[in-house]
Amino acid sequence: MPEAKMVRVIQTASANGRKPGQKETLTGLGLNKIGRVRELEDTPSVRGMIRKVAHLVKVEELS
Repeated sequence: MPEAKMVRVIQTASANGRKPGQKETLTGLGLNKIGRVRELEDTPSVRGMIRKVAHLVKVEELS
């Protein structure tokens, strides 16, 4: 079985003042403070969550 592709997600902006759905999406990604970093499996559901909060995070592809 091939190794799963991963993405590194870094929170670059605060969730304060954002819509409730965006705050919950950040929490779902495991982020809650600026500068937090999570390495997540690159799945369609994770990509959808990243797209929802794209203006609050930075994404790096991992090999």
